[in-house]
Amino acid sequence: MNDCRKTGDRHSKEAFFRCAAVILPYLNPTELASISSTCKTLYEISKPITARRASDASRGFENLPIPFLKPTAAAVSHAYSYFIYTPTQTFRLRDDFRQPWGSDDDARLEARPDPFLFRVEGATGCNCPSGCGECCPCSKADESLLNRECGPSCRCDSGCGNRVTEGGVTVRLKIVKDERKGWCLHAAELITTGQFVCEYAGELLSTKEARQRQLTYDKIASSPALLVVREHLPSGNTCMRINIDATRIGNVARFINHSCDGGNLDMVVVRSSGSLLPRVCLFASRDIQENEELAFSYGEVGIKPNGQPCFCGSSSCIGILPSEDT
Repeated sequence: MNDCRKTGDRHSKEAFFRCAAVILPYLNPTELASISSTCKTLYEISKPITARRASDASRGFENLPIPFLKPTAAAVSHAYSYFIYTPTQTFRLRDDFRQPWGSDDDARLEARPDPFLFRVEGATGCNCPSGCGECCPCSKADESLLNRECGPSCRCDSGCGNRVTEGGVTVRLKIVKDERKGWCLHAAELITTGQFVCEYAGELLSTKEARQRQLTYDKIASSPALLVVREHLPSGNTCMRINIDATRIGNVARFINHSCDGGNLDMVVVRSSGSLLPRVCLFASRDIQENEELAFSYGEVGIKPNGQPCFCGSSSCIGILPSEDT
């Protein structure tokens, strides 16, 4: 009888540990810290979760891990910045949506999201038989498009050289803590001029939603990652507005800071054959050295007297971050 009770207790504990290992990765840092303080066992289970989170912000969605470095030693919750990761554009998600982070598998349990949210039915792309070169019609940009790539309507495969941006991050990056700026994205290797760095990914919002969120961010005096990009259409009389909010749901681009001198990245609107919506991508505007911080200009927009301070450190720094009346 006693042996049966001991066996039952052991099985109950094993089941509890298995459940905890599944559930804890869904918790945010505050919740994780709270539950790990209740007993030594949960504390031990939570430690590798925190370590895995700090080791890769992308949860395995990208080709290479993107670690957080120089965490605050005094507080485990400061070892990383918590947000929901998406490697490309996504629809607006429910406020209660949760994503596991810190398990053994992470995003490998899920397929990488399709980079093309909307496809143009009946669109035609290239028929290049053996890899796309300079003669590929998809690579010929016109005045209205900053950059064009092969896409879902093309017959070439994912290994095509004219599909540079759809596969995600292929350069080594790291997220470094700065006393004044907070978390910043740095190069972890030499990135050469013109090399693709990352897409600016996040929730696609309507203009109305973007304005509502900006008002909320202004009220709480937060530093959002809400990006507004305007693409001029061929007519020249109108432009397409793209609103991407990476504040709660985004990718590593949310850690790229503004620089008043333009920084070392160019923002490029990329259109892919057969895809309805363009994507906003960042390329190196010059050679970027290993350990150098990545930065771009947030745009020539109005300056609010009570706006967020700018710590870019460039010789042309105006002291306040640009802000836009969304």
